[in-house]
Amino acid sequence: MMAPMARAATTSDIFNAIAEPQRREILELLRAGERPVTELAQELGLTQPGASKHLRVLREVGLVRGRKAGKQRLYGLDARELRLVHEWTGGFERFWNESFDRLDAYVQELKQERQEE
Repeated sequence: MMAPMARAATTSDIFNAIAEPQRREILELLRAGERPVTELAQELGLTQPGASKHLRVLREVGLVRGRKAGKQRLYGLDARELRLVHEWTGGFERFWNESFDRLDAYVQELKQERQEE
């Protein structure tokens, strides 16, 4: 059995960047506001260097920004680039809506059949 190929540590593609679950968790944590890397690492159960690597990837694709605040660096969410992901997934909205419409029609048929029994 072959081991799965490791994902590259850095990427310039937003989809690859957010494919990593811990990076998505970082984005979720940053929705509440800026945080230092030490706090993010602690929340995620990562080492500080591990969290820094994830933050670097997120910074490179434009999802995170950092700023100096005294002796520490604070990281914050910059969700503008997520617009690309939203637009791409939005293309599937019609498919989902049609699927829900078919499901609703099926449920209505079942209800009708039960009432007729």
